[in-house]
Amino acid sequence: MDLVIFEENKPFVLTGLENGDFDYIESASEVFEADFFRFIKAKGIIDELSRNYPNPRKKEDVPLWLYVASNLSMRLHGSNAFNAFPMVVRCGGMLNAFGPEMGRKVIHPDTGDLTVVCEGFNEKNHYDRESPCDQDFLRKIAKDTEADALMNWLSGDVVSIFQDIDAFDKEGIFIGDASYLFVPDNPNYEGSAKLLFDENNHPISQKKYKKLTDKQKIRCQWKRCYKMVTLLHTNRALEFFLVVAVQVISGRGHESPILYELVKKFVDTSGKGVMKRLILDRGFLDGESISTCKDVHGIDILIPIRRNMDIYKDAAALFRLPEVQWIECKKRFLQSARSDRPKPDFISKREKKRRETLKGVNQKKPMPKPEDIIIKKEAAVIGEFRTWSSCTVPLNIVANREIYADGHENIWLLADTRECHDPSQTREEYHLRTAIEERYRQFKCFCDLTKFTSRSFSMVVNQVVFIFLAYNLLQIYLLHQQRKELNNRTMPGIRQQLMPSTNHLIVYWQNYYCLFEPFEFVEIIATLNEEARKKIAEKCRRIRHELKDAIKNPRAP
Repeated sequence: MDLVIFEENKPFVLTGLENGDFDYIESASEVFEADFFRFIKAKGIIDELSRNYPNPRKKEDVPLWLYVASNLSMRLHGSNAFNAFPMVVRCGGMLNAFGPEMGRKVIHPDTGDLTVVCEGFNEKNHYDRESPCDQDFLRKIAKDTEADALMNWLSGDVVSIFQDIDAFDKEGIFIGDASYLFVPDNPNYEGSAKLLFDENNHPISQKKYKKLTDKQKIRCQWKRCYKMVTLLHTNRALEFFLVVAVQVISGRGHESPILYELVKKFVDTSGKGVMKRLILDRGFLDGESISTCKDVHGIDILIPIRRNMDIYKDAAALFRLPEVQWIECKKRFLQSARSDRPKPDFISKREKKRRETLKGVNQKKPMPKPEDIIIKKEAAVIGEFRTWSSCTVPLNIVANREIYADGHENIWLLADTRECHDPSQTREEYHLRTAIEERYRQFKCFCDLTKFTSRSFSMVVNQVVFIFLAYNLLQIYLLHQQRKELNNRTMPGIRQQLMPSTNHLIVYWQNYYCLFEPFEFVEIIATLNEEARKKIAEKCRRIRHELKDAIKNPRAP
């Protein structure tokens, strides 16, 4: 069975109903996921993803698009174990998106439960199929797909697909970072490493461990982990977040060369000019790689400088000179879209009372110490630094000074390969880097990114890649639906916001479909002429009998 996609065309379906013609009718309560799959099909995304997927099979008993769509559906539902696939099919929107040819809901003859019957794609099953494909098919394809090929697929073919649908912002802001993926202390996790971490989950060497106090040593733990290096694309308003490249390595691997290799692959795939700005953490300080990004790839790097570097000492001395101009950095507030709406009097009174209560509670709290209160933030810039021997491009050094109530100052420096006119804007731009840290938190806490159900490295990578891919496509879908405000929410939060929807009846006719509200559909049928109503009644009776006998050899309950 080939993939059959239905296009929405309400006038055409209504014309068929007026003559008593239709192919199939079903109810739909999961409109969100069905619309999501229709969107990525209409854009040609699902076809391109399956066409370029590194298929480990030479023979295709089941079409590869079904594997990709099923894997995405599981990640949208927050399910990472493949044995959850039958449940996802029953409660998800795949069947509604791909039409009755994919599967139909029927009543089990023995138990009376509502179940799903699917025609399938081959004749190898002895029992009636309850899902379009077997969960073992998904699991085996995922396990047999080479990990490196899958990661290259995300950073290569998927990036090309995103570029074709204009998913990249013209400003070209990207953020690079790395994070640890902690797993149970089981050496069977292929490619994992066991490291010593401090209380902040930062790896610590044995030399540094010996210098710690006994109290600090107690808080250190040995943990088994992988390391994940990623490239994230966003815009200045943080309206979307696309993970365009990922590399999963051993926890002992160094992230810096991996990241710059991902940058090179991205530029080779998308061409120069798509990635224009790359914001990094100090763990990626590499003068030679920064120079390559600027001279070869045309990418401007913004990165903090370590205090033990010679360029930091040289710049810090110059910033102490009196002729340096410091600009005060004032926090910019974004006005809420709801702030101008009039509020009822009782809500205004309740908010006023709550503010008074909180004011009284805050007065009882001890005041922070002067050395912890920042009273002023300033920034300054000095350009044309060439004292970093391994970096062959001139750098603009932006100094950020924070003045505390007790008079002491804290200064930290940023290196920028782009010419800087407003240091406060550069400081604000660097703080976009926290967006990737927030994505890591969301993936780990709300998408079970590190809850791996298999110890095979290929399965670990498969889970990481498809969670990112599902998240990327969901972000693009929300932008298309003009719901960009949801992109900052967690995956469960997005589902909760999109799930509440009215029930619909889907009517199919000659590869077209349309959605009707129940009462709307009843009204349409009631106003048809007698001949059309009889024709519809007869066809409904025939389909109902066919569904009753659809399960010919069901599994034992």
